[in-house]
Amino acid sequence: MKKQIEAPTDSQKSGLGQQIRQRRRIKDFTLTQLAEKSGLSVGLLSQIERGISSPSLKSMTQICSALDIPVSWLFDNGSSENPAEKGLIVRRSSRKRLDLGSYGVKKELLSPDLGGEMQIYLVTIRPGGHSGPETYTHRGEEGGLVLAGALQLTVDDRIVVLYEGDSFRFSSSLPHRFANPGDTQSSVVWANSLAFY
Repeated sequence: MKKQIEAPTDSQKSGLGQQIRQRRRIKDFTLTQLAEKSGLSVGLLSQIERGISSPSLKSMTQICSALDIPVSWLFDNGSSENPAEKGLIVRRSSRKRLDLGSYGVKKELLSPDLGGEMQIYLVTIRPGGHSGPETYTHRGEEGGLVLAGALQLTVDDRIVVLYEGDSFRFSSSLPHRFANPGDTQSSVVWANSLAFY
């Protein structure tokens, strides 16, 4: 029986929001100033900080850019690593996790760290989940393999649906987004050629 991705708890959403609020206060920004710098509305930022809403990938990137922090700062650090394996091995129990809450997406970092030239993730998407309502772009290339379920991939003006065993690759500079159009959880091994987070 496949484990279904759970909706984020209030404490998970508020934990992310608290981190963003703390960083905003450290930078001595008001919500209005952060809204101007990030291009997001004060209302959305307030909801994210209070744990009422979760940011999309694009919104999270905009917030982190405005706060001058890498998105990796928001990853859950997982459990402690064995020093002999540091930078080489990632044990299942030690994966860093990023939960995109209300968007129904969870990313687990399969790479040993967020440095280097490549990042690999296990992305799980609940039915109806997606990366956000808008496409986004960044440097590099990305590709992946669908392990289970379905993945709807929008790249530039193309929309394709991939299924278990299908793979993909595209330039990250093209506007893109993803979603799970199916009625079961999707699992995708996803790689970025240049560090995204």
